[in-house]
Amino acid sequence: MSQTTTNRRRRLPGTDLDVSPLCYGTVPFGSHVRGDDLQRLYDTFRAAGGNFFDTAHCYCFWLEAGTGCSERALGACMRRAGDRGQVIVATKGGLPSQGVSYPRPDAYLDPAVIAQDLTESLERLGLDRVDLYWLHRDDTRVPVGEIVTMLNAEVARGRVRYLGASNWTTGRLAQANAYAAAHGLQGFAASQPRWCLAQVNPVGDSTMLFLQEADRLWHVQSGLTLIPYSPTACGYFASNGSRHAAVFDNPVSRARLLRVQTLARELGATTNQIALAYVMGQPFPTIPILGTADASHLLDAFGALSLALTPAQVEWLRDG
Repeated sequence: MSQTTTNRRRRLPGTDLDVSPLCYGTVPFGSHVRGDDLQRLYDTFRAAGGNFFDTAHCYCFWLEAGTGCSERALGACMRRAGDRGQVIVATKGGLPSQGVSYPRPDAYLDPAVIAQDLTESLERLGLDRVDLYWLHRDDTRVPVGEIVTMLNAEVARGRVRYLGASNWTTGRLAQANAYAAAHGLQGFAASQPRWCLAQVNPVGDSTMLFLQEADRLWHVQSGLTLIPYSPTACGYFASNGSRHAAVFDNPVSRARLLRVQTLARELGATTNQIALAYVMGQPFPTIPILGTADASHLLDAFGALSLALTPAQVEWLRDG
């Protein structure tokens, strides 16, 4: 691996994990892309300097390939590449029931449920422990102290190195990490909400939390690392606002799209690169999750690492 690639790694705050500045979300693995095509995609990310992968116990219950296909496919890629121990793997458990395709008990954050989720994830991945373990959702019926204590039991067992929370409110994150600090336990090292420069419309799964401006300011104050999904608004900026318009198209997003296009022309960059640079240009640690099945899109995303937007440019993109 080149020295330039190595120098791009950064320490995830509060951990000893040295991760690439971009994370690969593996929803397409084993479903949209398979076999040699999948291995080439994996190898493209690795050759560009990527070493951080994100998956989940539930991926992809909504597709024909079914639950667990993403974890199994990622595990197979790592084995073929001889990468076990060379990459950072994050996976998620603790998703509430999604109907007949992904049935769950009502108490989906029960310690026994999480333990089973984790056991199955490790078996699919072919790993003894996972580097970062996310809770896919919160359950506000359960006190944060019980959740933190349960997760730390898995850390103590050696099956999890560090903890993360996906789709949690900043209020609950703050409570959980305060509890952990007060009791000498490991708290959440990162948060994974949906977030991008576009403004999201209130459609779809309401439990998939979109980071609001007040939440962004909380991250500025707390410094907690943000590892967001949908950081380029699922192609909204790259398609002149036509892709996923039902989710992202509105007056705020359209105004931001025009500013993205203007800055892209000025800097000789693509609109996706500007969108990613905005996410990475925050005054707190951020690692965008890429969800593409196109190798050219991966390489375009790595081009965003050469952009260093000024605070004024970041503010202008958001507020004009």
